[in-house]
Amino acid sequence: MSWFSSASASAVPGAEYLLLLIGLPILVFGLVKLLVLPLSIWFELRARRRRRRATPTLLDERPSVSIIVPAFNEATVIENCVRSIQLTLYDRYEVVLVDDGSTDNTAGLMRALAATDPRITVLTQANAGKGAALNLGIRHATGEVLMFVDADGIFSQNTVKRMLQGFTDQRTGAVCGDDRPVNLDRVQTRMLAFISHVGTGMVRRALTMIGCLPIVSGNIGAFPRRILEEIGPFREDTVGEDLELTWRVHKAGYRVVFAPRALVYAESPSTVRALWRQRVRWARGLLQTMGVHKRMIGNLRHGQFGAYLLFNTITMVVLPVLQILVLVDLVFLTALGRSPFGADVWAILGWVGLFITLLLTVFALAMNRAWKDLRHLWALPLIPLYSVFTSLTMVAALVQEVRGKEAHWNKLTRTGVVSVTAPAVRPEASV
Repeated sequence: MSWFSSASASAVPGAEYLLLLIGLPILVFGLVKLLVLPLSIWFELRARRRRRRATPTLLDERPSVSIIVPAFNEATVIENCVRSIQLTLYDRYEVVLVDDGSTDNTAGLMRALAATDPRITVLTQANAGKGAALNLGIRHATGEVLMFVDADGIFSQNTVKRMLQGFTDQRTGAVCGDDRPVNLDRVQTRMLAFISHVGTGMVRRALTMIGCLPIVSGNIGAFPRRILEEIGPFREDTVGEDLELTWRVHKAGYRVVFAPRALVYAESPSTVRALWRQRVRWARGLLQTMGVHKRMIGNLRHGQFGAYLLFNTITMVVLPVLQILVLVDLVFLTALGRSPFGADVWAILGWVGLFITLLLTVFALAMNRAWKDLRHLWALPLIPLYSVFTSLTMVAALVQEVRGKEAHWNKLTRTGVVSVTAPAVRPEASV
């Protein structure tokens, strides 16, 4: 036996032990995540009971709503966004369009839209980032409720009403709607649409039930004006301004809830490079928010949300790193011709994992009344690859944060593709 073979053989038991050591936490925390199923079912049952009883909501008070739309180089999509808002069935609203120093015709299109509708206000500023654009909109908005929407968002006619119905009492400090992909013209965007039913719709339902929804999506979120006057506007020094603001809402003692029937359709990244840049930005936004609010993490003075933040830190930051280490260890063992637990064990785990994912997906599709998305069932085997991809983006974000690399917004280049039936969409834009 050569020296290399002898050394490799002696190293294998350590590699197997390492695989077991870092693999078990991944398995345990993965099993804990299965709680999203009963919690999301509980969410639906409670929501139906409230509808049957006609439980009063903020919608009954008919508050004025300011819909604030920040935009930087959004000429491809801004008109579709505004046209969809104009068809809303709720009439007490204004639209505040904020051009963040665009270099294309975004500002011109905004002014043209405002010229035909007195409910539209156009603001412009030198390029200063999304947080600054949102805050400029807040300062000029007049509504009792402030709703924030990205420039590629397309409303349903009931989106505003459904958002207001999410405010069930004075303790509700923010409502997050459901954002779904609009550009289903590529394999990647169809996969993301399929995954989002579980990763977004079901998880947000579950987290609402335990009072731990950690983010109001920048795509579609609403806050009573009084809440932002109390806790302050968006931070302008982070790429995770929506996440950071949501944590402040929790810190102030208010509830954050999910409104799954408040739909907005928005573009998903259509290339791997765009998806990578977006997910790295999201990961850096999380790390920056954790830095700002590090004293909240695991702090029981903030109730279950403080405890959840510790769990979230482990699952969103620690476990992705462990997952990559597991894969590296597996590659090492495979190169040495060793199978740590036997091929049959990995096969069983693989099939169990796929079955659980399929089960969760079917329930999520049922809750979202999105049975037509079963046509994307072929994307199911891609989910493990996507999981590895997102773990790598967290590793990249950690490296960038440690190195102090400047964080950029890395806004998506819009395609203007619309693949859903929605109001105010030009026929020529549909596919």
